[in-house]
Amino acid sequence: MDSTNKFIILFDGQCNLCIGSIQFIINSDSKDCFRFASIQDIVGKQILEKYNINTKKNDSIILIKKNRVYYRSTAVLFILYKLNTIWKFLVVFYLIPYPFRDLIYILVAKSRYSLFGKKKNCMVPDKRIKSKFLNVK
Repeated sequence: MDSTNKFIILFDGQCNLCIGSIQFIINSDSKDCFRFASIQDIVGKQILEKYNINTKKNDSIILIKKNRVYYRSTAVLFILYKLNTIWKFLVVFYLIPYPFRDLIYILVAKSRYSLFGKKKNCMVPDKRIKSKFLNVK
């Protein structure tokens, strides 16, 4: 899979839950499928604008796959499906209609700062994972 065919994950770079999730994805992405951008970063903002994504409605994890945008539980389940991890079994939740799955997702997303905390500054990738993050071109 060349770099133009990677799946893009946009995330809240100040949310501790989101940052932990991104680190988990990076460590479990044995096929090197994903690239990342924080919604607070310049490149993240450019992608949000390109796909007309409203962060007031969707601001935690967003997946872009071949110019299609996936939100909430659908994005999370697709990501888990692509990872080499025991958590792949959770894709069985695809059988539950997305409005019900999304309800749980929204409840967690709305309380993520109070439950997991928030950083003052966005996550800065270290040298080991810097290539996984999209840069301004």
